[in-house]
Amino acid sequence: MAEPVRAELTEQAAAGGTPPSVAAGETPAVSGAPARPAAVKSADRTIELLEVLSRSDRPMTLTDLHRALNYPKSSLYMLLQTLVSRGWVEMDPQRSSYGIGVRALLVGTSYLDHDPVVRVAIRVMEQLRKDVNETVHLARLDGSDVVYLASRESEHHLRVVSRVGRRLPAHATSLGKALLAERDPEEVDALLPERLDPLTPNTVTDRAALHDQLTRFRAQGYAHEREENTPGLGCFAVALPYRTPVIDALSCSVPVARLDGEHERQIVAALLDAARTITDLLRQLAR
Repeated sequence: MAEPVRAELTEQAAAGGTPPSVAAGETPAVSGAPARPAAVKSADRTIELLEVLSRSDRPMTLTDLHRALNYPKSSLYMLLQTLVSRGWVEMDPQRSSYGIGVRALLVGTSYLDHDPVVRVAIRVMEQLRKDVNETVHLARLDGSDVVYLASRESEHHLRVVSRVGRRLPAHATSLGKALLAERDPEEVDALLPERLDPLTPNTVTDRAALHDQLTRFRAQGYAHEREENTPGLGCFAVALPYRTPVIDALSCSVPVARLDGEHERQIVAALLDAARTITDLLRQLAR
């Protein structure tokens, strides 16, 4: 990572104060943890409804949502009307269908705007993209998936399906593999679903084979995959160990057609350097 970028970011980190989310990054003790409060049914249903709509690749009708959620249709209809009036859900009156609304976008954008990892990483990612001229991503582990928080496109106009907010299974991505490799095998098995579904014919879906992969990645300090989630693409990733447990990772995607040994070494070295820069800055913020 270029020293001017590192120095500038260090100054910004020193002036920025301590973000609570980073400072509180250590793993909380299990003993004495407060019990989870009882769920509020209406709140639970609202969140579940929004999550179903956000995962759908098309607008959904009342009947679609009833099948997905099994709520009483009358309650579901009233909940939808409330969310439509507040802008969280949008309705197409011609098709009588519903989709996620602009308010959800505003809240999601606010999450990214206030996340200290995104704020620190984004400048480093810009420099990394310039150094390797490939598309780079920042993602966070969420259950058994990784969620993309930021991307910077290469000048090759590579169209990787990894928009901000995109969710992909961790076992099929280099980002996910880098984060799973930071955990012991028992933790990995507890995180992943019983069945590992393929995204392409190359996706590793055998649990023993995945564990063999993760063992190698732990030893070498970075993860990689070829065409496991997108045909024609390879990807390399490194975890960002600024906190425990590690939840964020940085990656670089590149078409396999131009991925030779020299370019691979360049990408891995640049990723490792960028990860050190981001981790150092975040640890400074935590102090």
